[in-house]
Amino acid sequence: MSNPLIPQGFLNRVRGSMTVTDIPALNVTASYLGKDGISLRPDGAATDIIATMTGTIGSQAPYQQATVTVHLLKTQALAVSYQNQFINDTALGEVVVTPDATPFNAITLHNCYLVNFNELTFSGADAGYVVTITGYLITNNKMWG
Repeated sequence: MSNPLIPQGFLNRVRGSMTVTDIPALNVTASYLGKDGISLRPDGAATDIIATMTGTIGSQAPYQQATVTVHLLKTQALAVSYQNQFINDTALGEVVVTPDATPFNAITLHNCYLVNFNELTFSGADAGYVVTITGYLITNNKMWG
């Protein structure tokens, strides 16, 4: 079999970003991020598999809960803005995550909230201020048709 010469694509470190639709002061671009950037993790199944006597059936969910982890820099004012948001109101509303790969579309999460921030060290050796946000993704749109 010969090499199919399929382009592998590339990752753009400065493309990854996050927009908080209702609170633009909390928008995050690459300049505000530590090396680990932004990650998005589904927290539940998009389809529940239910056992039957002779097999399984799927029960598709109309949404999937997800967690966004944002590795901000405590050396910048945006981290303070997030800390103040924890103090004032953890509700964020809609959050849009733009991935670091061009083929991926932006991912919209609904009904988002600040959940926590990681341990803060003040030793002068760690610039991280890591924020965790949770919300839900729309899944299985076809089931409504």
